Amino acid sequence: MFTTLLLVVLLAHYRGGFAEEDLEKIFKDYNVIPEMIDEAPKEKLKLEMDNGLLVGDGLEYKPADMSSIPHIDWPSADPNKYYSVYMGCPDAPSVRDHRWAESMHWLVLNVPGNQVEKGELYCEYIGPFPPRNAGALRYVYLVYEQPNKMDFDEKVMDPKDGAGHMNYKIKKFAEKYNLGRPVAGNVYRAQWDETVEEMHKRISLTFDD
Repeated sequence: MFTTLLLVVLLAHYRGGFAEEDLEKIFKDYNVIPEMIDEAPKEKLKLEMDNGLLVGDGLEYKPADMSSIPHIDWPSADPNKYYSVYMGCPDAPSVRDHRWAESMHWLVLNVPGNQVEKGELYCEYIGPFPPRNAGALRYVYLVYEQPNKMDFDEKVMDPKDGAGHMNYKIKKFAEKYNLGRPVAGNVYRAQWDETVEEMHKRISLTFDD
């Protein structure tokens, strides 16, 4: 009886082998709380790139490894529910200058379970493209559970209009649609490498070194 009770408590305490307070610590250590959101996600979001690289936990990666849309998953993903999936950078354009924060890198709404490809695309995935000498920028992923399939009054982003992606506040989005606390999330960092120059051209952004 005691063993069964202890197991239930441990399963409630850990989400997919990751304690909620550990995730909260990461989000606080990297100032995602309170800069972007007030409460940490309930579960850790698994982010796996096409090359098999698992990313997150505040660690630093090369933009060259992050160009593909990540495969995402989290313990409570339910194929019968709908979710909003977001990625943004609170450090745009640099760790010293956040005038473009938050820049949106990905937004997919009405996602059934973890099947992002079946959701409604409002912002095409854009991998990290930190400017030269900008420092290690934070990239934050959040998943919100929707009460049902919803009608969203959001602008569909032009993938070639980099400036149009700036200053999108995910907290205001969640409040607008009463989505509450994110159910899953993760964060990593990235610094400039030579592969980002082509991305800057593609989205019509220029930076002073």
